[in-house]
Amino acid sequence: MALFPAFLKLGGRRCLVVGAGRVGEKKIASLLRAGAEIRVVAPKATRRVRAWARARKIRWDARPFRASDLAGTFLVVAATPSPGLHAEIHAQARRRGVLCNAVDDPEHCDFYYGAVVRRGALQIAVSTEGHSPALAQRLKRKIAAEFGPDYKSWLAKIGKTRKRLFAERNLPPARRAAILRRLASEKSFQTFQHRSKGGRMQPRKSRK
Repeated sequence: MALFPAFLKLGGRRCLVVGAGRVGEKKIASLLRAGAEIRVVAPKATRRVRAWARARKIRWDARPFRASDLAGTFLVVAATPSPGLHAEIHAQARRRGVLCNAVDDPEHCDFYYGAVVRRGALQIAVSTEGHSPALAQRLKRKIAAEFGPDYKSWLAKIGKTRKRLFAERNLPPARRAAILRRLASEKSFQTFQHRSKGGRMQPRKSRK
């Protein structure tokens, strides 16, 4: 069955992470970045996870998982070394309509974490549907080299211009669309780089 690609808005949504080791820490960090309301359940936690709990960025319950932990939860991430526990968490989550991701356990995942390249508001995610995370990481590195840091400020500039264009009531929609297409062009990006760096524009080598 093909996956449905989507970028979720998790701001203010309750998310549960079961497990607070190194893997769990990474998952917690990604949820924090998305503004989620995070609860962590694990008998032990890394130093960084404990620091987040002390700073009240997350809630940490230092105990084993209980099915009742899923109440009111939008999604759960199972990040423990126990396949049996992952199976239990997934089964309980399905009964409650909670999305579940079990780390390195595709059979018990309703969604996968993609290998993501971030350039400000630009996010490019790669998924292999769990078949080869190593390939996803290789492609991520390739994409990161192609889309450098300049895309962050360039996209921010486009976003500001887009808002201004939509605020102009007398601007015909076709004209607005044409301007936005031009702003998103490769030529527009090269011009932006030239102006921001104050140097000569170097012609791009043709790809074979």
